[in-house]
Amino acid sequence: MKRKAAESQTSGKAKRVRQTEPDYCDAQCQRDEHGSIIWPAPLDAMESARSFLKDCAASARKTLIVPDKDADGLDAGVIIHRTLTALGLAPNLIDVHLLKKGSSIHSEEERTAMQSKDPEYIIVLDQGSRPAPPIVENPDVKSMIIDHHLSDEFPEKALVVSACHYPPVATSALLTYEICRPLHHNTASSCGYLCAMGTHGDLGTALKWKPPFPDMTEVFKVHTKQAINNAVTLINAPRRTSKFDVFTAWEALLEATSPKEILTNERLRSARAEINEEVERHTHTPPKFSKDGKIAVLRINSAAQVHPVIATRWAGHLNSKALEIVMVANAGYLPGMVNFSCRIARCARSKDPPVNIIASLKAVADLDTTDLVDRMGQSFARGHKEASGGIIPAAEFEELMALMRLGEKPDPVEGSNSSRTKKFQTTPQKNNLMNYFGKK
Repeated sequence: MKRKAAESQTSGKAKRVRQTEPDYCDAQCQRDEHGSIIWPAPLDAMESARSFLKDCAASARKTLIVPDKDADGLDAGVIIHRTLTALGLAPNLIDVHLLKKGSSIHSEEERTAMQSKDPEYIIVLDQGSRPAPPIVENPDVKSMIIDHHLSDEFPEKALVVSACHYPPVATSALLTYEICRPLHHNTASSCGYLCAMGTHGDLGTALKWKPPFPDMTEVFKVHTKQAINNAVTLINAPRRTSKFDVFTAWEALLEATSPKEILTNERLRSARAEINEEVERHTHTPPKFSKDGKIAVLRINSAAQVHPVIATRWAGHLNSKALEIVMVANAGYLPGMVNFSCRIARCARSKDPPVNIIASLKAVADLDTTDLVDRMGQSFARGHKEASGGIIPAAEFEELMALMRLGEKPDPVEGSNSSRTKKFQTTPQKNNLMNYFGKK
């Protein structure tokens, strides 16, 4: 007599139900003294930014846009460019400055390069911030910073619009879009897809556009989410290559009028193929864990900026009760330095209190009793609470790993059965996760 299918189904183990992750837009908004929502940034800062842009357009003076290299920063830059031209500023008066590989707007080399273009207005987008002198030496240059990276300190004498303290934190492209949208009736139609691209580039393609985020129904009727998401991948590809060809991405965004036009750009497609190959080459690197099990570290050596991609991928796969952060450290991106990217592991995204990567990294560094924090410099633990990273000298990175006690076995739990543990260690499972790491 054949066994009934129902019997075999009920005899099996119950499947583990994955815990539902909170939606990004469900974060509790801050409110002012009158109970009104403060989003994406304080109203007075938003209005000051609009006045800055109107004055800039009316001045008919040379303007320099300084966007970050990723989809969020570049899309924000193009939104500014289109808004200024819509307000009457001639395109030949607008220039762009793209930073060199591994550089920042605070370096003397970049400050000199920006000054050499002789702008009267400078608009910095998505670059992250820290205390610094004015963006350029010329005291007559008017500057504005639009950003969402966590910081309370900024370059001197700059108008600052930051979304970092107002959840759900807007991306720089979204913040820029919200600033520019009331300034011209064509902004929504010409820049809506740019806002979506920048936002999906930072927050992921599964984002639900719920309040307080703007209603993007009309944008997604004209431009499909698939086309937008594919365009994001292409725009992000050139800056990840060893050539760091950000200008190709900027040029493609500036010339296109829809994400579909971006999809046919051969230089972007070639860059994406190169990055896909490099990611596959390094993605099977086995992780090591900090002694407390909270941080998984994967170490690679690549001239391409693939460490953020691999960190995001592994954050969705690694799973343990203790795990909170996945770090991918790249010793091959800049000579003598280690560039690292950190992401919150999926299994830890619902923790209460929530995981704060920046705070966790600083807590590890604070275990040092010497001057490690000073030697690592101001590029350590930058970015966001949920997605951070840094650039530090190789020797200091090794000290940081030692403080994590990377690769050390955790202390045995009090009252555990040691003989059972020993038996498990001597008869390991043959089909395990390490088989995956061995794949080529």
